[in-house]
Amino acid sequence: MKAKQYILAAALMAASITSTYFITVSTAQQAPTVPPLLDYQTSGTLYMQKAAEYRALAYQAYNLARWQLDADLDKKNIKKLAKAERKRPRAVMIDIDETVLDNSPAQAKSILTASPFNSKDWYAWGEMRKAKAVPGVVEFLNYATSKRVKVFFASNRDQVQKQATIDNLKNIGLLDVSAENVLLREKESSKEARKASIEKSYRIVLLIGDNLDDFSSAFEKRTIADRFAETDKVRDLWGKRFIVLPDAMYGTWENAIYGYERLTEEKKAQRRAAALELP
Repeated sequence: MKAKQYILAAALMAASITSTYFITVSTAQQAPTVPPLLDYQTSGTLYMQKAAEYRALAYQAYNLARWQLDADLDKKNIKKLAKAERKRPRAVMIDIDETVLDNSPAQAKSILTASPFNSKDWYAWGEMRKAKAVPGVVEFLNYATSKRVKVFFASNRDQVQKQATIDNLKNIGLLDVSAENVLLREKESSKEARKASIEKSYRIVLLIGDNLDDFSSAFEKRTIADRFAETDKVRDLWGKRFIVLPDAMYGTWENAIYGYERLTEEKKAQRRAAALELP
């Protein structure tokens, strides 16, 4: 009996060890490891995907946008405008990526595959038409539409992405989306020409974006110090005419750190380290 008990105990121990091994290996295989190349982007992407604080900031931005739109709709405030402006139809000019559409899944895939931004992957993501809405944006833009305010989507997506972009905007539930009001990049990234085109027929009540270049050419390709200074110059417009969405994943704020140069990932890491302010 003792011999059988020893054999049984040994068999159970072996089975337990084998099971533990396979569970450990299986778990290790399932848990993705972030390659070091783009690891610095992980926190920003997780912030936008997992932080309730990010959602709160997005809702806050669109609550502000609605309050400011309502203030403009108030007849008492209209009297403060020049007579030529009073009868002009209203418009909202809004960026798309990370302002209307959440592209964080594409960013997450880029991180895990160690693939820096490239047109092929970006176009492929757009063709999926799967980007979700930034919190609060659908409710605000449809409210604006209900008040006969024209919405113009001004994005630096490429023209080849236009139909997929229109489809995605419709998929999230927006009511006013067409080829006429989705204004993608043609020759230049600056949005000044598109803004001027809108202003020929409309009075832009609000500009909304996640990047300072969405608001004014004064921020374009400026140094960090200059961007700070230009931001301070128009401090009274933030939360009134200019509504900013948080974007910790990417943007010209990062390009400014690199001096708008095309650098290797290693050089970028050096610039980021050098930019840190220490006690």
